[in-house]
Amino acid sequence: MADIEVHPVFQAACKAPFGWVAVATRGGAVCEVDIFQQQKPKTVAVDDPLAEEVCVALQRWFAGGGWPHDIPVAPAGTMFQKRVWHALQQIPAGETLTYGEVARKLGSGPRAVGGACRRNPVPLLVPCHRVVAANGDGGFAGHTDGRRMEIKRWLLSHE
Repeated sequence: MADIEVHPVFQAACKAPFGWVAVATRGGAVCEVDIFQQQKPKTVAVDDPLAEEVCVALQRWFAGGGWPHDIPVAPAGTMFQKRVWHALQQIPAGETLTYGEVARKLGSGPRAVGGACRRNPVPLLVPCHRVVAANGDGGFAGHTDGRRMEIKRWLLSHE
């Protein structure tokens, strides 16, 4: 039997310079952030103000304010993925590391780091866009060209 991928319900969505950002929370932390390029995603009203707070913080950042620190995140993933995502959170805004540099810090390989970046369920908050290839931009959300790469370049330029 095939695995069924379950997506959370988004509690909030906000306009971004590159489309829309949707936020899902669970247990007092952000569990998923997704980027929608065409239209505003559907959201549901729940009694959890965190998703709205995240949207406000992201919009402030998009408008030139500081990076939204101290937002609790709880992405689902393997222990290795969580180690990579924690390492990404240590990269300061405006700086980048290569997949190889992150891999060396973790005693791993660049491809494994790239795989963890590709599966990051909370992009922007766990800034996988700050990881680049040794010879170029690398990828973003599993894409090496097209609109997703335009978003990565915008994010890097914005910082």
